[in-house]
Amino acid sequence: MKRILSIVFAMLALGGCASTGASDAEKLELYRANAGEPVPHFQFFGRINGWTPLGDSAVAVWTKPREAYLLELSGPCPDLPSSPAISLTSNMSRVYARFDKVMALNRSSIQIPCHIREIRPLDVNAVREAERRVRDDEAMPADQPEDGPSDDSPGSGT
Repeated sequence: MKRILSIVFAMLALGGCASTGASDAEKLELYRANAGEPVPHFQFFGRINGWTPLGDSAVAVWTKPREAYLLELSGPCPDLPSSPAISLTSNMSRVYARFDKVMALNRSSIQIPCHIREIRPLDVNAVREAERRVRDDEAMPADQPEDGPSDDSPGSGT
């Protein structure tokens, strides 16, 4: 829990972009902090429930609403951050690290395969909670203390 909080605070200090206001590197660290140990493969029935690019060398892929994986790629996948869609290669309904690929689908017919180096299952609830905390902290005015009004504010009884 301390590690998650330190990453969240680091993300707030650095600023950035996207839905949580974090840079790709900060989002990647948040996902890494909420990922389990590497696994050799995961079950995949040809349908991606959702995905989040985490820079040009990693992507989070949801296979079910409560099942997601962090895919770290062998190298940069230039089209990944701006791609409107992705696909995954698979073998016998499984996606394998060091064998299968992420395909960034761009507006042209060219698809560049990006090899999957590592697969780590994500704690989806922890990722959502960490992202929620970041959004909540960003929405809080900079001069507003986290624990509510200070003792010297009007209505505090002092």
